[in-house]
Amino acid sequence: MTRIIGIGIIGFLLLILQKYFYEKFWQRHLNVRIHFGADHIFEGEQGELKEVIENRKRLPLSMLKVKFKTDRHLLFGNEKGSRTTDQYYRNDVFRIGGGERVTRTLKFKGGRRGYYTIDEISLVASDLFLLNQMVAEQPVRTELYVYPRPFDSSRLRQSLIQLNGEVLSRRHLLEDPFEYRGIREYQPYDDMRSINWKATAKTGDFKVNQRNYTSLKSVRIFFNIQDDHILKRESSVELSLRVVASLCQLFLRQGIQVSCHGNGVDIVTHSPLSVKAKAGEGQMDTIYRALARIDVGHPTVNFTEYFEEILFQKAQGTFTYFVAPNQYDDFVELLTRYQDKGNPFVWFYPVADESKPEVPAALESCVEVLYEH
Repeated sequence: MTRIIGIGIIGFLLLILQKYFYEKFWQRHLNVRIHFGADHIFEGEQGELKEVIENRKRLPLSMLKVKFKTDRHLLFGNEKGSRTTDQYYRNDVFRIGGGERVTRTLKFKGGRRGYYTIDEISLVASDLFLLNQMVAEQPVRTELYVYPRPFDSSRLRQSLIQLNGEVLSRRHLLEDPFEYRGIREYQPYDDMRSINWKATAKTGDFKVNQRNYTSLKSVRIFFNIQDDHILKRESSVELSLRVVASLCQLFLRQGIQVSCHGNGVDIVTHSPLSVKAKAGEGQMDTIYRALARIDVGHPTVNFTEYFEEILFQKAQGTFTYFVAPNQYDDFVELLTRYQDKGNPFVWFYPVADESKPEVPAALESCVEVLYEH
């Protein structure tokens, strides 16, 4: 009997001792990281989120839970250990030996344009016999831009040629056939007549001639995503941002400087979007990131009050485009005054359904309605 009691006391002391050791040392040399596999993806594309746990001590962790939350528009699927309500909640369980490293990769799809972060993780560990739990919060910082999916650039190009063609030609928006600038890869928006067949035959890939522009130096793109309807037309707003992205991409790829301005509010800076004119691939990335960070849940600023001064600034060799899925009175009045002063422009009117809006008669020749499909 005495021997049994002694064994029991020793077992109890070992239980208390291991509990003490786990409470004191479970976080020591434990490194937990969460990060997105890339800093950006496009709407509808697949992304990765990596969980990396390193236990650099001899003490094993028989159970370690890693909990975090992120936006529900990152579509991870209904996997075990996950829950989706207003946000996506994740609870992963690991068993890690001493000196072991574990990496888990979670696949997801970018369900909607946006700027997404994970700022904190919760760690829950247990002692060797799963009798006691220890909890800790750990700050992390990982961010992901989901860029708007560009609108069909070939459809935009056709609209640019067809809509107000006389004005476009007069402003030299079309390529100058007499100024040769080089050869580049064929893109879906290119005219078949610009294909360089000798270079195509030599390389095995379609190549097109690049032409210079006689007077067009830059393009200004303004968007107005004001939405005062009781039932929000979120799909039309998102379609508008896709059109903006595609327009910027279309002109930047042709070597034209592009500036972009809109009354959507940045979720980080809380300011409306305004990107100064610049050319090159870096400008497109700047615009993509700015568009991704627009918070459609935040009220827009008044378009006329914020951008009227910029709009009426004279700029030689600059053409102006508007993208707006609405025709509020102050916006129409602003465009009418702009037109009355002899300023040519094009207004792209994105519509997410099949209904055809009745545009103001005075501006009808400048308006192109764009549908989702």
